[in-house]
Amino acid sequence: MTNQTVEYVRYRIPEEKSAEFLAAYTRAAGQLAASPSCVDYELARCEEDFEHFVLRITWTSTEDHVEGFRKSELFPAFLAEIRPYIPYIEEMRHYTPTAVRGPGASVPTLYAWAGGAEAFARLTEVFYDKVLKDDVLAPVFSGLAPEHAAHVALWLGEVFGGPPAYSEAQGGHGHMVAKHLGKNITEVQRRRWVNLLQDAADDAGLPTDAEFRSAFLAYAEWGTRLAVHFSAPDVTPPGDQPVPRWTWGAAPPYQP
Repeated sequence: MTNQTVEYVRYRIPEEKSAEFLAAYTRAAGQLAASPSCVDYELARCEEDFEHFVLRITWTSTEDHVEGFRKSELFPAFLAEIRPYIPYIEEMRHYTPTAVRGPGASVPTLYAWAGGAEAFARLTEVFYDKVLKDDVLAPVFSGLAPEHAAHVALWLGEVFGGPPAYSEAQGGHGHMVAKHLGKNITEVQRRRWVNLLQDAADDAGLPTDAEFRSAFLAYAEWGTRLAVHFSAPDVTPPGDQPVPRWTWGAAPPYQP
């Protein structure tokens, strides 16, 4: 569980002071951006009543805010900018995030963007056909079960935002990790796996836009590097963990 806290500061600023208020917070934001206690921040203005503003700051913890930022060398400069507007504060409190959260549908999941279950089934079918013909990877996958490609398709589909079919049929992240224990996967094999997966994505007709492929490759790099780690001798396997959920990351899909 995260111990991050969200501070909300609600202001009612007379309209004739709003421009200088925004300018002051633009300057003060530099101190927030420089603070290791600050995760992110945003100042929003009410559309229905221009006098109302809400400042939202996510802190690494309430203690890090109160004992860290407020007692740091950054705080005096921050306070000097916002001090004239303290009398206009209507609320200033810390809130703990709850488990009620999730994405909306305005940005499609990577799963939907790729084409859903059929796309990932094509991908793994093409991929394992390449793997079994590859001199570097074929020894790793000797004795491959007939249903392996289908299971990996469920895994990738869930990872990229699809239904929890792998979790329901096979288990969580620990179940997938267990399949790599003792395999002693090399860096050469890992890199070949990543390269063949990209080739398979081309052959299977997955989207080729920069945003999707960068996210797709990022997961392949992350997942294969964990596979190498957990395939090493005497490694301690992880506990029960959910299937990771991959998102667009830094670049959401380009939609003109």
